[in-house]
Amino acid sequence: MVRLFITLASYSQNMLKLIEFLRNYHHQIFKVFLFLVAVITIVFIFPREGKFKYEFQKGKPWPHEDLIADFDFPIYKSEEKLRLEKESIEASQPVYFFENRKLSTEAKEEFDLLFDREWSKLLGEESGSLAQLNIKEKEQYFRKGKKIIDSIYSKGLIELHPSIEGKPKDFEILVLRNNVAVPTKLSEVYSISSAFELIRDELSELNAVEKELLLNAIEECLKRNLSYDQETNEHFLELELQKISPSSGMIQEGERVIAKGDILNDDRYQILLSLKKEFESEVGSASKTEWILIGQALLVSLMILSLALFLLNFRRDIIRSDLKISFLLLLIILYVLASKYAIDSEILHLYIVPFCMLPLIIRTFFDLRVALYTYLVAILIVGFIAPNPYEFIIIQMMAGILTLYSVMALQKRSQLFISALIIFAVYTAVYVAIGLIQEGTVLETDWKFLGWFLLSALLTLFTYPLVYVFEKIFGFVSDVTLMELSDTNSKLLRKLNMKAPGTFQHSLQVANLAEEAIRAVGGNALLVRTGALYHDIGKMGMPSFFIENQNSDHNPHDELDPEESAAIIIDHVIRGIEMGRRYKLPDMIIDFIRTHHGTTKTQFFLKKYKEEHPEEELDESKFRYPGPIPYSKETAVLMMADSVEAASRSLKTYDGEGIEKLVNGIIDHQVSEDQFVMSNITFSDLTLIKKMFKKKLMSIYHVRVEYPE
Repeated sequence: MVRLFITLASYSQNMLKLIEFLRNYHHQIFKVFLFLVAVITIVFIFPREGKFKYEFQKGKPWPHEDLIADFDFPIYKSEEKLRLEKESIEASQPVYFFENRKLSTEAKEEFDLLFDREWSKLLGEESGSLAQLNIKEKEQYFRKGKKIIDSIYSKGLIELHPSIEGKPKDFEILVLRNNVAVPTKLSEVYSISSAFELIRDELSELNAVEKELLLNAIEECLKRNLSYDQETNEHFLELELQKISPSSGMIQEGERVIAKGDILNDDRYQILLSLKKEFESEVGSASKTEWILIGQALLVSLMILSLALFLLNFRRDIIRSDLKISFLLLLIILYVLASKYAIDSEILHLYIVPFCMLPLIIRTFFDLRVALYTYLVAILIVGFIAPNPYEFIIIQMMAGILTLYSVMALQKRSQLFISALIIFAVYTAVYVAIGLIQEGTVLETDWKFLGWFLLSALLTLFTYPLVYVFEKIFGFVSDVTLMELSDTNSKLLRKLNMKAPGTFQHSLQVANLAEEAIRAVGGNALLVRTGALYHDIGKMGMPSFFIENQNSDHNPHDELDPEESAAIIIDHVIRGIEMGRRYKLPDMIIDFIRTHHGTTKTQFFLKKYKEEHPEEELDESKFRYPGPIPYSKETAVLMMADSVEAASRSLKTYDGEGIEKLVNGIIDHQVSEDQFVMSNITFSDLTLIKKMFKKKLMSIYHVRVEYPE
């Protein structure tokens, strides 16, 4: 019993440790889980086939040791050779026509009725010689017409079909008469044109009225009784095509396939392709699937691990965000899935997948290095299942890198058209270059690949709508959206200008200061400018309580206690956040509203309260902004620019010394209050920012540079 209690206590203690571990490290565990899910998904998409262990290129020497066949395998014909054989069979395949005896019988019966109609018509219209014709003469004309009809249908009236169009008279077809294929030359049957030649010859001795009588009747009753037999032609063509052998020889086990240094001409290259095909099908058998699965899992894991380590060491802001990690991994998975579908499809081709769209989308939301590294990981993973992986990786790598560097920031629609043109040009140039290396001529180049390249480049134009979709799903903000938001004619900024014009002008000046500062230290200038324009929108609720909007000597704060005044001033941050959400501003922009005062204090009203209540114990939290403090370079720069610009308006004299003292004092005070400990900003950055602020303020207030005496 004692042992049972000890065991239960130990088990309980271990469970508590596990729960505590999960509670302390659940963020890290979930990130590992995301990467594992990505690996499992990609491996699940991969085909269960082995990979040939040798790389080789057409036109180049075999770089490995002599290759000896480990098993018998056929030498498969190339696609081009199979295509030529197929075309040869199609060209030599006999053409089958079917004789429809029912149509000929109907035509003869219809002639009887039509002749009587034409005879009656002419008797009614003519008052001359034809009106006096007797029954005997009618029978004579009828027999003549009947003879012509019988003559035409004794051979048959053939349907005009592309298979016989333009063929010579001695071209032989097979006519199915009573289920017997009768070889027949085109000269032995009538076409519409040759039938009318016969009719005209037979009626040449008659006068115009007599010709019209018979011609009208014969012309209307003629029916093509020899029709192209689609089903029979397809059946016999399929039988002939099935006789095509996919191979043209065998390599026996133990036979040397190729020697080291041999040039891979057409024949040797085809033998190696045949060996590769047989090897991969052999390795992909059920008995070896487990080992293939392990190898694929290990390979994909290492590639995904390399991406994780890159983010961990160089982009910690991304590795901290589960949403950003999910976004990058989802893109890789989608491209692997699209590639697998294109490879398996008989209609599409791998090169139709718009791989160059991947770095453009990532670059829209992240920096250049993240876009480039993620793209390289994606094409390396796809390269493992792609045919001709060396060629695929080279083409995609060159196209992606050049596209990415040509479109550094996606801000205009015209950039996508330029990028599509660059993608097509690079694809074509690299493909032709590889073809020249392999073949030594452009004559052997498969030009249909240019069509796939063009379609892939055109699909890149869909980057804009996809960026919008990802913005809505993941809550990211693209440069395009930032440009739209930073338009001062937008609804919310127009409202700010109308209700609080002084605040609007202040925001413009802060935007100019912050933008120049962030350019100096490296950061997203468009983001910080947009954030600066919206950071004080909360002042619209009570604009007259902020000094920049006061147009008279009356100050409403004179009638309030310092605590009430501080509450109104501090509350503009909360009102700004609420207004930003109401107008559906992105969270990234709302963060600028939330952090632009950090956890600083309203110094003016705090000092005033101390002067009015010197004996009372002070609760400084009533005079402190709720925070949080800035978390990035952009939000930190905005905080500095906002304080510096606001304070610069209170300077009595604008000179270099006064501006320098003001800038240094404000930023040093913010540093002393630990407002920048969460942002990745250095002392070197702070020095550059101070220098930029001084330069801009001196320019704004037209301060002359002091020259030495």
